[in-house]
Amino acid sequence: MNLRKSFFAAVAVAASAFSVSALAQETYTLSLAQTWGPNSPILGETTEHFAKMAEEMSDGRLQVRIDASNKHKAPFGIFDLVRTGQYDMGHTASYYYKGTIPNAMYFTTIPFGLIAPEMYAWFYHGGGMELMQKVYEPHGLLSFPGGNTGNQMGGWFRKEINSVEDLQGLKMRTPGFAGEVMSELGVAVTNLPPGELYTALERGTIDALEWVGPALDFPMGFHQIAKYYYSGWQEPGAEVQFLINKKTWDKLPADLQEVLRVAMRTAAYDMYIQSVHESGVAWNKMKENYPDVTHKVFPPEVIDALRQTTDRLLQEAAEEDPLAKEIITSQRDYLKQVRPWINISDKAYLNSVAGE
Repeated sequence: MNLRKSFFAAVAVAASAFSVSALAQETYTLSLAQTWGPNSPILGETTEHFAKMAEEMSDGRLQVRIDASNKHKAPFGIFDLVRTGQYDMGHTASYYYKGTIPNAMYFTTIPFGLIAPEMYAWFYHGGGMELMQKVYEPHGLLSFPGGNTGNQMGGWFRKEINSVEDLQGLKMRTPGFAGEVMSELGVAVTNLPPGELYTALERGTIDALEWVGPALDFPMGFHQIAKYYYSGWQEPGAEVQFLINKKTWDKLPADLQEVLRVAMRTAAYDMYIQSVHESGVAWNKMKENYPDVTHKVFPPEVIDALRQTTDRLLQEAAEEDPLAKEIITSQRDYLKQVRPWINISDKAYLNSVAGE
């Protein structure tokens, strides 16, 4: 009996070793569609960094094939491409899909809301990840933070904005919740893909546009057309996202799922710090080589109107949708919790050295 037990034990050990060995040799290739075009700085580099990390950490078992928007032809269709299984993954911005899933837009940014460090803290320690899954899981998707641009600029304008009346009839590209706010104040809002922005501004199809900040705006050449560059209010910490088809995720071994988690989180962090660095470099170049570019802040009258409209629209959204209310309340409560610390740390420091 002891010999028989020993025999079956040995078989079990051998089978287990074979299974582990076979698993170690199995490779997975995932397809990723991104909103960004080929060779897109920072945004496109983020997916490249992610794919490289995933391959290296998995010892080659996990590879990611990236298709830019010129390949799949649907820069604002990433949600559907991943949901239907045409692609395993996507890299995009959640607020692009507010027409399909309105609650998605809160996971990119909310005007006058959380700045980038606060946003990450909310995602990972304040319940943000769980709320994001409530929105995406019914569509067979998982969503993960995919990189932050930091505080975005308010946009490029051909004409100076001195009053709320100056906004009325203005044709402007600005997406997400900010687009709804601007629309309420009389702006003719449109959302164009990145590759069409320069031409639209140059030809007068739009009078103003909001893209990101110096790091991504300077290479686009907007400063050659519109000289008024306004600080922002609308995207205090704009987070892009990784989308993953749930069926694809479930087919992966647990260790490769963890590889993806770590690669996505690291790539997101890398994008944030790269954005800070590149914006500093680009802004210095812009000031030196294009002295006609004028930095402006919106006058108090305009900021007050934008804030009041934002608060009203958020309240209406919360009243209409219980999940929207849960997300909005969560972000507001977290802001009340974390902002006092930011005020006596980062804000107080910057104010105290304002002359330096």
